[in-house]
Amino acid sequence: MQATSHILMIKPVNFSFNAETAVNNAFQIPGQDQDAQKKALLEFELLVLKLKDSGIDVTVIEDEPDPPTPDSIFPNNWISFHEDGSVFLYPMYAQNRRLERKPSLLKSLGNKFIITKTVDLSPFEKEGIFLEGTGSMVLDRDHKIAYACLSARTNIKALEQFCKDASYKAIAFHAVDQKGLPIYHTNVMMCVADRYVVICLLSIPDKAERALVTETIRNSGKELIEINLNQMNHFAGNMLQVQNMKGEKFVVMSSQAFLSLSPNQIRELEKYNSIIHSSLDTIETNGGGSARCMMAELYLPLK
Repeated sequence: MQATSHILMIKPVNFSFNAETAVNNAFQIPGQDQDAQKKALLEFELLVLKLKDSGIDVTVIEDEPDPPTPDSIFPNNWISFHEDGSVFLYPMYAQNRRLERKPSLLKSLGNKFIITKTVDLSPFEKEGIFLEGTGSMVLDRDHKIAYACLSARTNIKALEQFCKDASYKAIAFHAVDQKGLPIYHTNVMMCVADRYVVICLLSIPDKAERALVTETIRNSGKELIEINLNQMNHFAGNMLQVQNMKGEKFVVMSSQAFLSLSPNQIRELEKYNSIIHSSLDTIETNGGGSARCMMAELYLPLK
């Protein structure tokens, strides 16, 4: 099942510009952090409201103030949840992001969901090897494919270990932005839904790698919806398909991403699902992540 109706979101208490992640996240913009926590909280709550109004089950857990974790609003980077009840913990590049792995969160989720095992990949941090969850990997859960653009935060060794443990096939490639800089997370340049894939193919400079990704998508039977580099820079690749309790599907993105799309691209998306978008300007500029990064899909069995 590609789209889930259960989403985990972390309510921020110390959101701010994170200098530790800015060293290789070109989407972060310094100097935009005035009242960042207050503004981010309003953006967070509005998105949660829109999701719940659409019938999506959102589990909101408030972050703990100590230790301070400025990026806790992006839980999908350090944890993922799977249909067999397994939970994966991931090695994080920034030291202050490693503090987001708080045992209290898993304990809280255990009251509602069945957790059968935890696979901890975080020891890779000792080797300087990183794999930041479903930021580093975009998962086709139906076909067990893990798409991953390699970067300082996405290491092939950790990717292969995840694939071995979770029985996925890795499709690894390199992707760059308009300045030729490596794209730090795969989920800013592509989104895999149940019957389509949104992707910025122009960000993959190597023709053989681009052909591999294109062929893999087409062989999976999904329509390929291309976005350009400018749209990617407006977080148009950072979408997530979800469904409500009735099985109705939605694709979630920021308003900035939505406004960057052409009428034809919007029509293509609306063939498959409705669109939910919400303003996330403060979160995007300070955090360098958008709507998809704020949602960790809960595929765990319900108690």
